[in-house]
Amino acid sequence: MVLILGAGESGTGAALLAKKVGLPVFVSDQGLIRQRYKDELISHEIDFEEGSHDLAMELHPDVFIKSPGIADESEIVQHFIAKGVFPISEIEFAYPYCSGKIIAVTGSNGKTTTTNLTYHLLKENGLNAVKCGNVGYSFARAVWDAKFQYFVIELSSFQLDGIRHFRPHVAVLLNITADHLDRYGYNMDAYIQSKFRVAKNQSHEDILIVYGKDANIAAYLMKNKPRSQVISVLPSLLEDGKLVMDHQEIANLSSTTLKGQHNAINICCAVEAAVHMGLQVSLVQKALDTFVNDPHRMELVATHRGVQFINDSKATNVDSVFWALDAMTQPVIWIAGGQDKGNDYQVLQSLVEKKVKALVCMGLDNDKLLKAFRHQGFPMEDTHCLQDALNACMKYAQTGDVVLLSPACASFDLFKNYEDRGNQFKDMVREIKIKDI
Repeated sequence: MVLILGAGESGTGAALLAKKVGLPVFVSDQGLIRQRYKDELISHEIDFEEGSHDLAMELHPDVFIKSPGIADESEIVQHFIAKGVFPISEIEFAYPYCSGKIIAVTGSNGKTTTTNLTYHLLKENGLNAVKCGNVGYSFARAVWDAKFQYFVIELSSFQLDGIRHFRPHVAVLLNITADHLDRYGYNMDAYIQSKFRVAKNQSHEDILIVYGKDANIAAYLMKNKPRSQVISVLPSLLEDGKLVMDHQEIANLSSTTLKGQHNAINICCAVEAAVHMGLQVSLVQKALDTFVNDPHRMELVATHRGVQFINDSKATNVDSVFWALDAMTQPVIWIAGGQDKGNDYQVLQSLVEKKVKALVCMGLDNDKLLKAFRHQGFPMEDTHCLQDALNACMKYAQTGDVVLLSPACASFDLFKNYEDRGNQFKDMVREIKIKDI
């Protein structure tokens, strides 16, 4: 039988697929199951429990699937490992039932943007594609739907940790920077190896696209040679804002909504991936010009009296903030802080010195941020809620400035998640009156 821990999008998708292929399945969730997922389980006659794992603990599963948010160290996972039953991810479970072509996108930053853009490129080319994994559908639900020929999957390191045989036709590894190290015993090598699992089962017939200037990727590839064909995307592919591949100009990036060097890299990787799936190069410009990214990623919210307010709440690590600041051409009032994930702010120092005119810290405990940048000489504010943070920004914002919410931290000290943080920021910004600046 199949035991699934967690009844969110990942777990419910896996349960639907298990039921469809005729496997007995039981779903267990430590918390309360959201009503829409509970309704699906009931309507498909799938047994489940919520509020505890009591029933699950008595089972003897043949297949054990856990949601990516559940750590291997948790009591119930260790209970089954002790019995010789090791967990897999929903990605691994769904893979044997997938008959379509797979593009898998991972990296510490830029996964969602690149996944969305790759999907958009395929759709503009008339291909029957779906985006899934960490964005949109779960992969298992997309396979369960049985109506797609191309699967663009965003994958986290947690999902990759649970694969055994999963093999994408095209894998994209954007970058590897310190993130989620608390889940890897603060061992960077373990995190790097987790990311490279995306190419673990690839053969010489498959493609691995990487950003060639990423230090961790380059160091790994110096010591480890994947079986797949490695394509290294380099900044040299961009000439004066134009995307050049095989000595042919295929797009001008100046007309797109994706700004900054990091997004140029994301675009290059997405185009490379889509071309290997049959994208017509002549359609690249049209697709780029019509692409709209998800919220909370360098999202321009409003401009009040010449001051731009940008919501980059998805920037939950230092590397994301680096690229956000790098893209700024105007003086920045930077809102940062939240639940620290072992950040090293040293890599931001030179950029902060060049770009930032004031730092507004927003979190329950801002000591680490304050200490990291106190020598810079610009004004710093210590705030503990969003309203106070915005009020502090008003003290420094002048025409031509940017107020940038790019926290470098998780949101859970003050908000439900990064979306909640970004949405509250947008709501408050839209209420700002011109006289406030």
